[in-house]
Amino acid sequence: MTFAASPPPRADHTVIVGAGVGGLATAARLAHAGLAVTVIERHAHLGGKMRALPSDAGPVAAGPTVLTMRHVFDALFEICGERLDDHLTLIRQPLLARHFWPDGSRLDLYDDADRSAEAIADFAGPRAAAQFRAFDARTRALFDGFDAPMMQAAVPRPLDLARHVMAHPGLLRHMAPHQSLAALLRHSFDDPRLAQLFGRYATYVGGMPAGVPALLSLIWRAESAGVWAVAGGMHMFAAALADLARRQGAVIETGTHVARIDISDGAVTGVTLEDGRHLPCTNVVFNGDPRALATGALGPDCAQVAPATRTAPRSLSAEVWAFAARANGPDLAHHNVFFRADPAPEFAALARGETAPDPTLYVCAMDRGMGTAPPAPERFEIIANAPPLPADTAPTKESPCPTRIFATLARFGLRFTPAPTTQSLTTPQGFARLFPASLGALYGQSPHGTMAAFQRPTARTGVTGLYLAGGGAHPGAGVPMAALSARHAAEAILSDRISTSPCRPTAMPGGISTG
Repeated sequence: MTFAASPPPRADHTVIVGAGVGGLATAARLAHAGLAVTVIERHAHLGGKMRALPSDAGPVAAGPTVLTMRHVFDALFEICGERLDDHLTLIRQPLLARHFWPDGSRLDLYDDADRSAEAIADFAGPRAAAQFRAFDARTRALFDGFDAPMMQAAVPRPLDLARHVMAHPGLLRHMAPHQSLAALLRHSFDDPRLAQLFGRYATYVGGMPAGVPALLSLIWRAESAGVWAVAGGMHMFAAALADLARRQGAVIETGTHVARIDISDGAVTGVTLEDGRHLPCTNVVFNGDPRALATGALGPDCAQVAPATRTAPRSLSAEVWAFAARANGPDLAHHNVFFRADPAPEFAALARGETAPDPTLYVCAMDRGMGTAPPAPERFEIIANAPPLPADTAPTKESPCPTRIFATLARFGLRFTPAPTTQSLTTPQGFARLFPASLGALYGQSPHGTMAAFQRPTARTGVTGLYLAGGGAHPGAGVPMAALSARHAAEAILSDRISTSPCRPTAMPGGISTG
């Protein structure tokens, strides 16, 4: 399927491989800057992991459901001379998530720290509320302190970070260097349920609390600063990004596979499609798992790119159910988490490459919290963490006993009618087929280890004209992070374009800023 007529082949244009959030955002920025841009997507749908499956109640999300850091996307549309609100209906969710435990306890957290503290006081007492306030203040300081030197930096460097911390010495105490997130939370909360709750944020970037650094506690701040739901579903967000790119002049072609990125003398010359077509170009942006390049999936000349990804540990995967049904049981919010009593056995199983029989489950009730009564049936997405595939395993064998998910929810009193079938399920094996060379990992490299943030591939590669964007590149996993990677890629291309121009002496110092 082609959304617009393909332009005549020309050398001076950019081909973007993959129409995920990173690819679409890069296309919009570059096209707005006046470059000829063609986006090639192997699937029929746009958005990459931001996909949807059909159901009796309409398209149901089968990927990301949480939209945070809205300012990143407001800035993207503004750079292109438009307003995000003119193209999407975003509904803020003051209730961030509703949390359930097997002992019958329940806790709602909000985008207002005072409301959350009051809820925690009712849940676990005034001491727990005071501990939450201290933790919340700590994560605010961390987020504000590391946004610029880490997330906003095109190439984060340990030395630059050290200088930043020396200039802001209070950050060192908040960082809890050499501590894991799990260790920090054990010292922060007396109530193990609160440590369990905030530890789960490690899974938002594909890690486990005992493996990721304490610094990643700042993920709580990203969420508590605001969560939005997209009217119609997150797939509408991907469609809005694609429309933005097209309005800037980009061409998007779906159902087309790039067989090879063509490189000569260390520089990109074009791409060869599976149907035999050759598209000459000066730049290629790869919006996929960088491991696909390193393993030669797009030609042997790309194997020099991100070589560490061939053997680096992978992030978590997931089992994802997307379906429509009637729900009976506890009152659900838009975002819900059903915790197991003790998180340790589940994370131990994941570390061994296994799944737990009764995992913690995330349930998105897509039609709740949208300002109107939910329809019948309504749409649901359920996510259970799962290990990635071993590197020597073909993505064919499916996970055992997928229906254990609903047995776990039934113990909380939550049942669905009709019961979903396995046609609604995407397993790690399914994700491995959807996203080549990923091994089913949904977040690229593992975020475990103190230096993990510095070990992700950045926008520029060792091949002239080849750039990276998406959740597998810096600054990492998540919808806003993919959009930030797009900014890094676009700025690198525009800067390099000026630096190699024969008219370089007339260029403004510093190159072109795309905001």
